[in-house]
Amino acid sequence: MPLHRYAPRLWPALRLREGICARLPEHYLASLRDETPPTPVHWRPLGVRYRRNPRTGERERVQDVPVPVYLPPAAHEGLWGGEGWICGFRYARNDKLSTRLPKTWKPQLFERQFYSEILDATLTITVTMRTLDLIDEAYGFDFYILKTPKADMCSKLGMDLKRTMLLRLARRDPKLHPDDPARREAIYNKYQEFAIPEEEAEWVGLSLEEAIEKQRLLEKKDPVPLFKVYAEELVNQLKEQAVQKQ
Repeated sequence: MPLHRYAPRLWPALRLREGICARLPEHYLASLRDETPPTPVHWRPLGVRYRRNPRTGERERVQDVPVPVYLPPAAHEGLWGGEGWICGFRYARNDKLSTRLPKTWKPQLFERQFYSEILDATLTITVTMRTLDLIDEAYGFDFYILKTPKADMCSKLGMDLKRTMLLRLARRDPKLHPDDPARREAIYNKYQEFAIPEEEAEWVGLSLEEAIEKQRLLEKKDPVPLFKVYAEELVNQLKEQAVQKQ
């Protein structure tokens, strides 16, 4: 006999169908349901289901099994480019006949400064070598933040930066280079392809808890004092009486 009415793996999806979660914007719910796999970083997919054994020549089945990656809290305070901690084992004294010892492989981290044209600010961020390569491939820090999807960003800081940039692009904020309108328009036009409506931009990168709190504040209504309600009813009644007498 099952202990639960629904399997625990279905609980996150069922939570989005009731209560305040069901009233969240549809574009935000769609981003939560997006299950696009991240780009492989610590392993190389074979891309085929079968291959020939190089030794025997027989056809054998193969599988693409991702390496589990742990993202510590520090990963969300920087830009690690999808890298994380890998937990495994190593052999003592490099002898396969000896005892296995637990080992954690960690990426090499650097502190680098980046200039954002959209934000007009210099940011000091902890990154990895892969992040630097990805920024070079994207031809700039702002392009990297705007082009990288959530599954590959793997960073709360990166998604917060993306939301801030998208909001500035949507609003075309005049605070950017107020003394040089031509430069401001050139920057906005340069990144215009990433612009989305402000109503969608302000939800980008929010965690479910942050989105619920935001929705709660949007639906919050201050209570109306009863004396104002009764006063309004009295005024309406007096107006009706005055009309009837006429």
